[in-house]
Amino acid sequence: MRTFAVSALHEPPFPAGRHVETERVGGESIVWAQRFGLVTSGHRLRRADAAGLAGRACPAGPADRLRLLADLISWLFVMDDTCDEDGLGAAPTRLAPVVAGLLDVLDRQGDPRAAQPTGAGPLGDALDDLCRRVRDAGPPGLLRRFTGQVRTYLLSLFWEAANREQGRVPLDGEYVQMRRHTGAVEPSFTLTDLAAGALPGPERCADPALAALDLLAADLVCWCNDLFSYGKENHDARDAHNLVTVLAEASGGGEAAALRAAADRFNQALSAYLAAEATLWAEGDDALRTVLGSRRNWIRATYDWSRTAARYA
Repeated sequence: MRTFAVSALHEPPFPAGRHVETERVGGESIVWAQRFGLVTSGHRLRRADAAGLAGRACPAGPADRLRLLADLISWLFVMDDTCDEDGLGAAPTRLAPVVAGLLDVLDRQGDPRAAQPTGAGPLGDALDDLCRRVRDAGPPGLLRRFTGQVRTYLLSLFWEAANREQGRVPLDGEYVQMRRHTGAVEPSFTLTDLAAGALPGPERCADPALAALDLLAADLVCWCNDLFSYGKENHDARDAHNLVTVLAEASGGGEAAALRAAADRFNQALSAYLAAEATLWAEGDDALRTVLGSRRNWIRATYDWSRTAARYA
């Protein structure tokens, strides 16, 4: 499947980079995950290579902020595996107590005066640590943005769990909308902007042109992930939450046609992204171009990391 994705997807025409501290940060991030009890041996996280993805998405900037991004991605990988492979996301009733505990952590807003959360388990303890560090690292309002985005991610997991319980493949347009949230792209973008020193203000965030470009960037990240991960995710049973599966169900055609259609959709979205980005780049200031550079890095990083990630082997 990786061979098909490499041959069928247009390579994002952005420069590739990798933070010089990636290896060190990767080791520290695994220690962090072990300290909070997210993993025991660290073998699964080493294969996942969260820092490798973070280092490509954030090729420059302070190492401590790269660590923050890498730790978020590690947390998301553990949450994803717990839902998909360990059965937590098999039904909404099974997921609900865990998500309720994590929402309680988010409601604390990383309050440094508050006691450590109890009852949310390792996922909650690690999420609380992330919130506290985001509070310390960024300007006022950043933590509210971050926790709101993580909240949306957590609530979107109920949609996946309901589909799994009912054996349901989502509709095309529904999947495109929800995939942006289940992929947790928004909080990842936010911490990358923080590391790059390019946090867009409220007016910039409300700019319809930038908002539309962010949606395209999120789609490209998620669809690239879908194509590279399709083989692994469908090895034992069909995964309903993959663009290829959704297109196959909608068309009634076979796997080969759906793979081609998914690749075509990625390529068309990349062309649309490049056209929209060119306009913003020409009209924007240096601050906006830094934000656009972060989106470029994420699109390129996802493609490059996916080509070699043992997570999808």
